[in-house]
Amino acid sequence: MSVAGTYDCVTKSPMGDQKSTFTVVPNDEGTEFTGTNQGAMGSMEVEDGKIDGNKLTWTMNMTVPMPMKLEGEATVDGDQLTGEVNAGAFGKMAMTGERQG
Repeated sequence: MSVAGTYDCVTKSPMGDQKSTFTVVPNDEGTEFTGTNQGAMGSMEVEDGKIDGNKLTWTMNMTVPMPMKLEGEATVDGDQLTGEVNAGAFGKMAMTGERQG
């Protein structure tokens, strides 16, 4: 099953649960992806998105509330996305999501 889609996500951040919409748009080979993570504090572009089977890895550059590079990894199982976002000094934050129907 493809990992492509739009996921309604929740990331457990130090500032509480952050809801977002995470889009995954694979390339033709299915080895890389682009997309965005759109939330209450704006939208972040996915950079360096990689696909390995059902595993995703990516980075994003957050600007609000402070500039920071975020590193994400997640596994897609059916319509469920489970992973984490590494926020540098703030540590790893759990991220879960469900693919929109």
